[in-house]
Amino acid sequence: MNNRLGVVFVAVAALMLLAWTSLFTVDQRERAIVFQLGEIREVIADPGLNFKWPFIQNVRFFDNRILTMDTPDTERFITSEKKNLLVDSFVKWRIVDVKQYYISVQGDEARAQTRLAQTINSALREEFGKRTVHDVVSGEREEIMRVVRDSVDEDAKKIGVAIVDVRLKRVELPQEVSEAVYRRMEAERKSVAAELRSEGFSAAEKIRAEGERAREVIIAEAYRDAQRVKGDGDRKASAVYAKAFSENPEFYSFYRSLEAYRAGFKNKSDVLVLEPNADFFKYLKSPGKGSK
Repeated sequence: MNNRLGVVFVAVAALMLLAWTSLFTVDQRERAIVFQLGEIREVIADPGLNFKWPFIQNVRFFDNRILTMDTPDTERFITSEKKNLLVDSFVKWRIVDVKQYYISVQGDEARAQTRLAQTINSALREEFGKRTVHDVVSGEREEIMRVVRDSVDEDAKKIGVAIVDVRLKRVELPQEVSEAVYRRMEAERKSVAAELRSEGFSAAEKIRAEGERAREVIIAEAYRDAQRVKGDGDRKASAVYAKAFSENPEFYSFYRSLEAYRAGFKNKSDVLVLEPNADFFKYLKSPGKGSK
């Protein structure tokens, strides 16, 4: 009885071991290659449960997702102006032909990334060498990434890889060049500011001169109008006075003498040197006989 149970136990264990070594699962994020005695037997792209012959077949799994290769260090590239630029970039790639990928790089992701890095570096150097700093930084940056992506993708197909995207994270000048560029930009901005201030001062002087001229014209016209009005008033006043005084000459003479007395004796310090019988005192001597 015990021997029978032992046989059953061994048989069950053997079946479990056989199932464990014969069955495998391909995840939806993976692709698999079945090898038989070291040679590629089958490529499995669909997820699910699969069978292999135990002991003579083995399986390797490869990531089917989009992978990222980021440059660990900043690279120096030279533009058409012979100026250095510091560039950081990254690449999105994925395995599209698992069999070719294994044949080319033995399925080693590090070797694949090394191959891609060399190709991308060469393509970037070629594109940077055709363009100026301005083109690289802003003018044709999208075009550079597109050209590099297409160029690298052609080479990547040889190892069963597709390039999804190539991006430039940072493009900047080296520190020593940046300082020189900054000083030049600062000098240019100061020159522009000085020119604008000069133009503003010139415009201000022009406006001020025009204002002064307009002021002088307004004052002159106002003075002219005032003198005209004053002249008209004096003329009318003289006509009124003449008419009034012509009706009573004696009163006019008396009024004029009073005005002369008021002006002559305005201050106590005023001194008049006249003869006592001068006409100036005729209304003081006989107010009612000024005409005699």
